[in-house]
Amino acid sequence: MRNIKLVLAYDGTDFSGWQVQPDAPTIQRALGTAIGRVTGEKVLPQGSGRTDAGVHALAQVASFATESPVPTENFVKALNDILPASIRVLLAEEMPADFHARKSARAKTYRYRIYRGAICPPFLARYVWHYPYPLDETAMAEAAALVEGEHDFTSFAAVDPECGHEEGRSSTRRIFSSEWQREGEELTYTVRGNGFLHHMVRNLVGTFILVGKGTLRSADLERILAARDRSASGATSPASGLSLLSVDYERIV
Repeated sequence: MRNIKLVLAYDGTDFSGWQVQPDAPTIQRALGTAIGRVTGEKVLPQGSGRTDAGVHALAQVASFATESPVPTENFVKALNDILPASIRVLLAEEMPADFHARKSARAKTYRYRIYRGAICPPFLARYVWHYPYPLDETAMAEAAALVEGEHDFTSFAAVDPECGHEEGRSSTRRIFSSEWQREGEELTYTVRGNGFLHHMVRNLVGTFILVGKGTLRSADLERILAARDRSASGATSPASGLSLLSVDYERIV
C-alpha cells in the first residue's frame, strides 16, 4: 500500500465546495473519480480542509492510499488528462504511511481579494469581491492585527453543523499573521493560522469591512472575540474573493 500526496489548484466557482455531497459537483468527488479511473480502485481522497462552495485554491493538498503500480510521477499527467480544466494536479509524491493531508497539517494560509476600482474587469470577477465604496483601509489594517495570537473564534464561525471543527472540537485557533495590503486597485487580506473554522476567514473579512465603513472601530475586535457570539461580528463576505494559498506540514516553532 502506497500513500500519495497531491497538490492541487482549482477554480471553485462551479463547485459546491471540497466535500462530496449528494447530487452536487465537488472537488473531492471529481478528484476521487479521476483517481479511480487511473488506479481501478474506489478512492476517496482526503483534503487538508474543506473549502466552501465557490472558494478557490492555489495549493490545496490531498492524500490517498493505493495499491496501484502506477509510477508516482505519472499521476500528474494521468489525472490532468481526466479532470476538468478547472482542477489541476500540480504535484504528486509518495509519502510515509502516517502522512495525512488534514491531520498532518500544521498551518494554512488564505488570501482574500477585494477589487476597489469602479469597474471590475470581467476576467477578475470570479476571483475577487468587487467593493468600490469608501473604506478606511488603515483602520482595517489595525483591526486585522488584533486577531493575531491564540483566541476563541466562535464569533467568526458559521452557526450550523458545518461549523465543523475539522481541526477538533475547540473553537480556539492560533493566528500567526493577519494583514491587509493594497496593490493598485486590489485590497488583499492574507491570514496564516494553525486552523480555521467554517466561514471564519470570510466572516473576519466581513467584520473588517464594517471597520472600514466606520460602523465598528478597530478596538471593537477584542469585544467581538470575547463575546463568542456569531451575531456580534459582520456578515459573511462572498466566496469568490477567497483562495487557499498554501498548507504547511513542517513543525512550527
